[in-house]
Parts: sequence; structure tokens; C-alpha cells
Amino acid sequence: MDDKFKEIDTKEIELPDTIFARDIDNNVFQSIAARCLVDVEGVAFVEGNLLDSLLGREGERVKGITVNQDQKSHSVNIRLEVNVAYGVCIPEKADEIQSSIATEITKLTGLHVGSVHVVFKNLIPLLPEIKEEEPEELEEPEALLEDEEIEV
Repeated sequence: MDDKFKEIDTKEIELPDTIFARDIDNNVFQSIAARCLVDVEGVAFVEGNLLDSLLGREGERVKGITVNQDQKSHSVNIRLEVNVAYGVCIPEKADEIQSSIATEITKLTGLHVGSVHVVFKNLIPLLPEIKEEEPEELEEPEALLEDEEIEV
């Protein structure tokens, strides 16, 4: 019986190639884009409106970030809606946002970013920077002793 198996040509028995599939949900791309926006100064997320909160659509997706995946070209197209602080140079801020998001998505997912479309929806007031007051410098004890005469 063992002789029968020795006669079988193994070239005739070929297993099909393994197919590996990877799907990344749009929420992952939205989260990456949102984390990138947190690091950019002078921009803020677009807030949801009253209708969204009444219908309970707040948790469905990140407000103002839309993702379209192209399965054929293995690329991602992202559209962002943000508010910008008054006085911020919009073209420079758009470049900063776009390069940050494209770099991070490519690094984390391995997919090509076809486009990052930034829409500036509204102006927000520029918040004044809180200046931390430096504590007054304390004079060294030796300097204090030199100024005062101590009688023993």
C-alpha cells in the first residue's frame, strides 16, 4: 500500500496560493487625521450642529472628516473641514495639515494618499497666549551678606 503513494507525482498536487486580504475601516483614517489635527496650532474641529445631536449622530464619525478609499489603486482620499484662528496664514496652515496627514497615513497603513482636501469653514477668535511669569531671581546669600553689615 505504501508503494502506491510513492508512485504519485507531487507536481500534480498543487495547493492554491494563499490570498491575504486587509481592510481598513474609515474610522481608522478619521482617527489618524484627527490626531494629526490636534498637533496643529491655530485650527479647531468643526463642531456638530443641533440636528446631529438630536438625531444621535455624534458618535458615528468624526465631524468634518470624510474618507473615500479607492480599492483599485490602493489609495485614500480625505476631505477635512476645520475652523481656523483669525490671523493664521491659511495657505501655510493647509500645507502643514496636508503634509502631516499624508505622511502619517502612509506610514501607518502603507496606502497611498491620493488627496487631502482641506476646507476652512469658519474663523475663530485667536486666543491670547498666557504668558507664564518667570519667578523673580533670588539673590545669592553671599550677595545679601555683602550689602549688610553684621556686627558680632
